[in-house]
Amino acid sequence: MDAMEAAFAELDLMEKKMYTEVAKKHGIDRTTLSRRYRGITKSKAEAYNSQKLLSPGKTKALIKYINNLSERGLPPTHQMIRNLA
Repeated sequence: MDAMEAAFAELDLMEKKMYTEVAKKHGIDRTTLSRRYRGITKSKAEAYNSQKLLSPGKTKALIKYINNLSERGLPPTHQMIRNLA
């Protein structure tokens, strides 16, 4: 569990949220903790994942399908891949 998750767990147990104390305890910026906990901002990784066109599972399935076609001697064109995605 990283510091942010530990801070979230601690905040979940509090009736009155004390962001400053929890942030100091876990070595996190108070503003970042507050915004992430309230869902105003996301981590860079979460934000990046939401901008992707395909989910990781769909990406793997597409790659598997392309490799299968290539092994059969029918490599897809760029346009075919765009249409599949």
